[in-house]
Amino acid sequence: MKQKLNKEWHLKNKMPANATFEERVKWHTEHQKHCSCRPGFPAKLMEEMKKRGMKV
Repeated sequence: MKQKLNKEWHLKNKMPANATFEERVKWHTEHQKHCSCRPGFPAKLMEEMKKRGMKV
């Protein structure tokens, strides 16, 4: 099954260079809302979110 890439969203919403943890969480949260090109958050980011007691 081919995953759907929202090219328009990706072009308008680039991940900031040297993104902070907070910027990464915000970007991936919005990404989940607007694009289905990959499932979930990256494993390392989810791990850090759990360590910080954030809902995953």
